[in-house]
Amino acid sequence: MGFNDMKKNKGVNSSLLEELNKISSGSTKSYQDDRFWKPERDKADNGFAVIRFLPPVEGEDVPFVRIFNHGFKGPGGWMIENCPTTIGLKCPVCEANSELWNSGMESDKDIARNRKRKLQYIANIMVVSDPKNPQNEGKSFLYKFGKKIFDKIQEKAQPEFEDEEAMDPFDFWKGANFKIKIRKVGGFVNYDKSEFDSSSALLDGDDAELETLWKKQYPLQQFIAPDQFKNYNELNTRLGTVLGGMGSSARTAEEVNLNGKTSTSSSSSSVEAVEPKSTGGSGEESADALSYFEKLAAED
Repeated sequence: MGFNDMKKNKGVNSSLLEELNKISSGSTKSYQDDRFWKPERDKADNGFAVIRFLPPVEGEDVPFVRIFNHGFKGPGGWMIENCPTTIGLKCPVCEANSELWNSGMESDKDIARNRKRKLQYIANIMVVSDPKNPQNEGKSFLYKFGKKIFDKIQEKAQPEFEDEEAMDPFDFWKGANFKIKIRKVGGFVNYDKSEFDSSSALLDGDDAELETLWKKQYPLQQFIAPDQFKNYNELNTRLGTVLGGMGSSARTAEEVNLNGKTSTSSSSSSVEAVEPKSTGGSGEESADALSYFEKLAAED
């Protein structure tokens, strides 16, 4: 779809609604990747920034991708891997996690919870306001976020009440700026106060500037291409190493402690398995946690 076609069809498009419905019914490792932007927080873990979600690049229909990751540490090191369930393939970590969860033992369930897979989304954005780093303003980046912000996107595209008008948050002309408001609540980073502003045209609707911005965006399908996921045997071997050579379905009596707690982890079920429930926190906390673990793993 070209730029002129996108302008002609502005509004909530069918491809976006289809992807939102698919997700509601049911990343690659960035480390120091300069393509990605992240809001900076102060010492109290408070933060504020304004961004604009951008439409799909040419050749892609949906303005975001969804990725599941595993991030935990065992006796044999870190397991920081994309989960192949993202693209509909089996995952040995998920299968091992399901076996633990379905054993009925609370100690096994605790391990399964800690290894629960983490959900992240990636989208193109333009930074409208970044008080901590004003040099980012007006530039386009990739933004990795979790379920809390995704839910706010979905609420705008598919409003719950009849008096609310549907809006495509990714639209250049009829979208809206998104105000990211970060607080520390109950010991967790919280994004509940984040919200969309009123609908407005980005860059005053200047087509020349918008097209220039659009051409600077990054393709997203690269992050869920098959080559971004290790095959089943490779993941199974790595899992055995991380668990100290005990095998992918082994239950360890002692987990590596981090900050006084059982190793923060991530896992999930296979198609027919039970998905462990979250132990608390939001999708954004999971997204932030995975970035933190990726950094730790890179420094080891």
